[in-house]
Amino acid sequence: MCKASSEIIAKVQELMELRRLSEELEAEIDALQEAVKSFMGSDETMIAGAFRVSYKSVTSSRLDSAALRRELPDVAARYMKQTTTRRFSVN
Repeated sequence: MCKASSEIIAKVQELMELRRLSEELEAEIDALQEAVKSFMGSDETMIAGAFRVSYKSVTSSRLDSAALRRELPDVAARYMKQTTTRRFSVN
């Protein structure tokens, strides 16, 4: 484990403050989006001044990997792909 310098400690503190601000902004964005969606009701598109707003249903098909592992574990195992990533976290 490496020991952090005062410069890195300051960067981590700034990072945490920016994350907090980001969460506040995300909450405000979500609230505004919900207000616009509520106003639109069942309409899929709306003109709001210079903006065209759309709120459309999108259908997609995805593999239910949990069900595949449960019902056909041998097939699921043949097509499993293992990946490695590094997770960054600050607590």
